[in-house]
Amino acid sequence: MIQLRGVSKTVMSGDHALTILHPLDLTIADGQFLAIVGPSGSGKSTLLGLLAGLDAPTTGSILVGGVDITRLSEDGLAKLRGAQIGFVFQFFHLVPSLTALENIMVPMEIAGRRDAMARGRQLLDEVGLAERGHHYPSQLSGGEQQRVAIARALANDPPIILADEPTGNLDSTTGRHILDLLLNVRRERRTTMVLVTHDLELAALADERLVLRDGRPVDARVEVPR
Repeated sequence: MIQLRGVSKTVMSGDHALTILHPLDLTIADGQFLAIVGPSGSGKSTLLGLLAGLDAPTTGSILVGGVDITRLSEDGLAKLRGAQIGFVFQFFHLVPSLTALENIMVPMEIAGRRDAMARGRQLLDEVGLAERGHHYPSQLSGGEQQRVAIARALANDPPIILADEPTGNLDSTTGRHILDLLLNVRRERRTTMVLVTHDLELAALADERLVLRDGRPVDARVEVPR
């Protein structure tokens, strides 16, 4: 499903080049749950952004479903993300002026789906918020906002879910509920899931993990004991 070939990311910091991610080869199979772990500043979120096509690598190629996304135009990337990738952010990134239901409908309306409202209500029910669709983000708890964000990520039935510290802004109990929801989504939909986290207990639930430190893999593709 996803292949990285010699992918790296370097940015300028003042007069100096700063390598955030050193050249990396990686294959993520269909239906796999991969956890990317490591300390702050290790390159985890940078790697996830590259996988999503939200940023471009300095070197290398990234193939999603056989398509080299590094060669796509901005419109091409947007179309691929809309169809192939659901992204869950740590800080939710909901539109404050839209209700929960309207937030979920946004990607479907962009895609031109005529069943956006019905599908949105179905997703609200799926994440346990059937009675909260008319509420604005400011009227929802952190856990509820993240549930809306997950429903939005699922709107167009993407085969890939990318989650950047989805429990990092929540208390431990709520965070566990969110993780359970993501795992249930993965089981039922057989999606490929890549989760960025600094929590090794969460990473232990994955099929495999990639440990990054200073932009380099130090324990790549190690199978986590059950």
